[in-house]
Amino acid sequence: MNFARHLFLVAVAATLQAQSPHEGNKPFPPYKVIGNIYYVGADDITSYLITTPQGHIILNTGYEDTVPIIRDNVRALGFRLEDVKIMLNGQAHFDHVAGQHDLQALTGAKIYSSAKEVAVVESGGAKDPRFGKEHTFAPVHVDHVVKDGEKVQLGSVIVVAHLTPGHSQGCTTWTMTVAEGGKTYNVVFVGGTGINPGVYLVKNPTWPGIADDYERTFKVLRSLPCDIFLGAHGVYYGMLEKRKRMETAKANPFIDPQGYKDFIDHSEKVFRAQLAAEGGK
Repeated sequence: MNFARHLFLVAVAATLQAQSPHEGNKPFPPYKVIGNIYYVGADDITSYLITTPQGHIILNTGYEDTVPIIRDNVRALGFRLEDVKIMLNGQAHFDHVAGQHDLQALTGAKIYSSAKEVAVVESGGAKDPRFGKEHTFAPVHVDHVVKDGEKVQLGSVIVVAHLTPGHSQGCTTWTMTVAEGGKTYNVVFVGGTGINPGVYLVKNPTWPGIADDYERTFKVLRSLPCDIFLGAHGVYYGMLEKRKRMETAKANPFIDPQGYKDFIDHSEKVFRAQLAAEGGK
């Protein structure tokens, strides 16, 4: 095989590897967000690496074909996959947990989940009340069930679970603090607030209390101090635009407390509009 043809085949293989049937799942260069938090996900399907000297945490694993992106990004940053000890998720929908099986095989990490998401991930998505008939994936065993307000600690790093159901039944928003430049910042990883297509807030037979859960979730989210706003999808917090600004901005664009408030306001407005349209209070 001549050298030119070899280069052509390599380029084709790389292009095919980069393609994904899932929207928002294109490879994206990894980067440091702030402190010990690194972005290792795709162009919208997020994944975060939280590092400690005693091992690392990965929050959100995306689709099955997000795992090679996460793998390559972790390594590109100079970290070892084998040092990942814990995998967390913000919501147990297929686009955020389908990659757990393959990533666990690479890392040996323990899988943590809120109680109402355990059946979903252990059934490979089949018991997801919204997407179970449409999307399934390789099941995993949950090693630890996370409670509301629980502090998950690895070394000196603590991430706190806040149950924020609505987008999924066991949706979890995670918080932590980071230090950089002599300052301490509050970080919020929003699990999700959107209403999935086809989901009703009134007379929902599979989730009778969904509207009440959303009400509580918005109260919880508003109660959380936030300097650094992150989430399960990059679009939640304008990830692409902020990452671009990071190259020239003097201040870290991910420090965005107002963006967090605006996100909650918009999400609650959408919720209340649908609730009213369905005849709810």
